[in-house]
Amino acid sequence: MSPRAKGVLIASTGTVAWATTAIFIRYLLTHYTLTPFTLAFWRDLFLALSLLLVFRVARPDILRLKWRDLPFLVIYGGVILAFFNASWTVSVDLNGAAVSTVMAYCSPAFAVALERLILKEPFTWRKGVAAVLSLIGCAGVAKAYAPQVWRLNPLGIVIGVTSGLAFAIYSLAGRWSAKRYASPWTVMTYGFLFAACALSLTQRPDTIFSLGTHWDGWLILATLSLVPTLIGYGLFTVSLRYLPASVCTVIASMEPAFTAIFAIFILGEQLEPLQWLGAALILAAVLLAQSGAVDNPSQSDVRLPLDKPVANVDN
Repeated sequence: MSPRAKGVLIASTGTVAWATTAIFIRYLLTHYTLTPFTLAFWRDLFLALSLLLVFRVARPDILRLKWRDLPFLVIYGGVILAFFNASWTVSVDLNGAAVSTVMAYCSPAFAVALERLILKEPFTWRKGVAAVLSLIGCAGVAKAYAPQVWRLNPLGIVIGVTSGLAFAIYSLAGRWSAKRYASPWTVMTYGFLFAACALSLTQRPDTIFSLGTHWDGWLILATLSLVPTLIGYGLFTVSLRYLPASVCTVIASMEPAFTAIFAIFILGEQLEPLQWLGAALILAAVLLAQSGAVDNPSQSDVRLPLDKPVANVDN
């Protein structure tokens, strides 16, 4: 399998897992007394502690760091990842799952622009068209064509679009780290740890344990952290070793299409014809983006020793 095909397969699998997160988040926020920031904090903390425990026993080399690694990991986790997780969760709470998904997946357009400015990766017509198609497709899947959907408060709109920008920045940071660290799990583990530390600053005694003795709620929250979040973020981070960030974010924009399909079977919802058309446009964007991925070491095939101990790769 070529590096490009491997990256597409990894990113697509992670996206399928990611597609269930909105269902978990919406359920927790509507059925339990959780604030969005509290949910984001526990989600990140559960995942970080689980990864630390597993790697401490099975692969302690993955947890080894040098002092020079800390500034990037603190910014990556404590600022970028924490901000993305918090803004996405707040957006779901303020806007509902449909509109928040549309606004979060304006990220491919941001990624295409930032990728060119920051990482100096080439802009191609395929990337541009794919970003536009993904935006239109997401709007269709989430029924953004219905006027009543957009009757939102200004704060909801700002937070929703900001979550898309945050996801694009997170993708670019992950793309950069893929060229520097031998294992993506190093970046992910410490990223979520520092994100949890940052989000802990938003908590108060009356919010941090607001679930109380609702053990079913704790179980759902732990499942959210250890299944769709772990698989989704993990595989997305790995895929950035093989594909440019803009291509990975376009593939990730299949999430609302998968979410809609899951909703048919889990929640009994039905898709309208325009929603199916949106799903088709997202798929077309993915195929177009991956067909334009370039097979060279500087972009698609970052040849790093994935199974060797963690070490910095000199640029």
